Amino acid sequence: MTRPIPQKPPRKTGLAHFFAAASYSAMGFRRLLRESAFRQELVIGFAICLCAITAVEALNTAIEELVDHLSPEWSVFAKNAKDLGSLAVGATIGAAALYTLWAVLAPI
Repeated sequence: MTRPIPQKPPRKTGLAHFFAAASYSAMGFRRLLRESAFRQELVIGFAICLCAITAVEALNTAIEELVDHLSPEWSVFAKNAKDLGSLAVGATIGAAALYTLWAVLAPI
């Protein structure tokens, strides 16, 4: 007895294509989560990102402490130093978010 050959489903377009692709990606991610190596890589990656954010935040706090000591009154110097420290924290958080997206989406 011969089996019927499955037909390829019709191609989706527009918004339906977006939701179909997102659904396929989610299914791939759920499958990947069953791999212990991937789960270990995620944990290590998150731990590294958390350590990096903590280190940069500690440096930012140190900068703020020094600036407040050196310039108790408002000054352009103090504002610039604090703004740059804040940028460093924000950039580190952004890098951690990009890494997380890459770690989650790249294997799919």
